Amino acid sequence: MMQPRPITPETSHPPFDVRRVRADFPILARRVHGKPLVYLDNAGTTQKPDGVINRIARFYAEDNANPHRALHSLSVRATDTYEAARATVRRFVNARADNEIVFVRGTTEALNLLASSFARPRLGPGDEVLVSAMEHHSNIVPWQLVCTDRGATLRVAPIDARGELRLDAYEGLLGPRTKLVAIAHVSNALGTVNPLRRIIELAHRRRIPVVVDGAQAAGHLAVDVQQLDCDFYAFSGHKLYGPSGIGVLYGKADLLDAMPPYQGGGEMISTVTFEKATYTRIPHKFEAGTPHIAGAVGLAAALDYVSAIGLGTVAAHEAALLACATEGLTKIPGVRIIGTAAEKASILSFVVDGIHAHDVGTVLDHGGVAVRTGHHCAQPTMECFGLAATARASFGVYNTREDVDVLVAGVRNAIDVLS
Repeated sequence: MMQPRPITPETSHPPFDVRRVRADFPILARRVHGKPLVYLDNAGTTQKPDGVINRIARFYAEDNANPHRALHSLSVRATDTYEAARATVRRFVNARADNEIVFVRGTTEALNLLASSFARPRLGPGDEVLVSAMEHHSNIVPWQLVCTDRGATLRVAPIDARGELRLDAYEGLLGPRTKLVAIAHVSNALGTVNPLRRIIELAHRRRIPVVVDGAQAAGHLAVDVQQLDCDFYAFSGHKLYGPSGIGVLYGKADLLDAMPPYQGGGEMISTVTFEKATYTRIPHKFEAGTPHIAGAVGLAAALDYVSAIGLGTVAAHEAALLACATEGLTKIPGVRIIGTAAEKASILSFVVDGIHAHDVGTVLDHGGVAVRTGHHCAQPTMECFGLAATARASFGVYNTREDVDVLVAGVRNAIDVLS
């Protein structure tokens, strides 16, 4: 199991009380099919604490206006609030400066922005973009599109039977035609935690930039973009207890500054005539139009929430749940875990012999247990294991050992019902 970052006196936090944490999430009091909700689809989206919900409502009630547009008091307050949220994100990932933080709709938009504005000008016929076999579709399709457009080739680094990246094969694929590496920090289908520092180091030896899909990592592991030395890092608010429709693209300032805009419109310009336009500085060059201000505010509240608990504490709690659930499910005859990497985050995918994953998920739902079933937007990963679908339980800060017990009992019941 992954070892969380040690908690030092400078980053110490109050003792973790999962009961107290659960009380912060109103949706967890719901009942589904008459049963208490056991929410285990956190890799899909996380639930939101009262602090995030209330902060969004307070913005609309007290501060709602367009930022950067006017001199009246509400606009100034909205600008200050929006830019304060950017500073919160910068601290959360330890970027060097606020201008390295671009607000986007989510990880998907961040990766599409990079494909359009960073990769397209750099790629030509015969050039290569390297991804891994465990990527989410959002870290495959944008690169396919730009490779097709530019006559480049998408190369794939393989994974082994445990769901771990084959580093030797990855290194062998890095060559003079490789213009970009795009890699997940954590696999959404397998839970594998990739050895990012080594992956980035090997690419940088050859002056190859690295894009990291951090959607499944940012709410579960401490992320330090300077320590990783990644060139870009993307994540989504809705997967770390924040609102949907907001996300972050971190990029090194010199790289962002050299990139052309992704979209045109208000705010991203300096001057406009009918003949030409000039563009404003980063990060606003990439934030055309009225931004999702409340989303940024809610995201900042979510980051403050998990930071107050401590990412090391979160990682340790989720690792314990993952270990408990893995042990419980592997004791059930006919259940097979998919993804057994030495380092995993809080994702547990499994199949049951002779029973479709959708049927398992349906029976679990009737017991109040919410899991994801299907290919998890990672069809090439499923193909590596000869599968069409798995059931996936994924854990968050508010999950408990009792949730794990209900999951294991629910899988046993599903087998009894469906066999």
